[in-house]
Amino acid sequence: MNKPSGFAVQPVLRTNDIERLGSFYTELFGAKEELSVPGRKGPFFVTLRFGDASVCLVADKRGADAEPARVTVAVFAVFVENVDELLPRVKPAGGEVHGKAKDMPWGHRVAHICDPDGNALNLTQQL
Repeated sequence: MNKPSGFAVQPVLRTNDIERLGSFYTELFGAKEELSVPGRKGPFFVTLRFGDASVCLVADKRGADAEPARVTVAVFAVFVENVDELLPRVKPAGGEVHGKAKDMPWGHRVAHICDPDGNALNLTQQL
């Protein structure tokens, strides 16, 4: 199947602390800031890119507790080179680890983690 030209899906995470959440994605995945829109008390909107993916962070005083829109995401799968090498870096970056990495029958090695706002992420490695 051919990939459509110019097509991408970009998650937008609400947070009450853009600097903290941005630091997590920068430290853990090496994300680079592509765009920063200023607000009254620091950045209002930030786009971070890592690999072929990007994520946006938007300031919201309710943070991750803000009411979701129609689409809700149970978990983000973040494909990485080596889950086991990355897993020990989650906690120092401000996230939480929810168990050891496991090999799944569909050919992925997966570790369940959360970012500092409690957003669920699967560190996923193609086996």
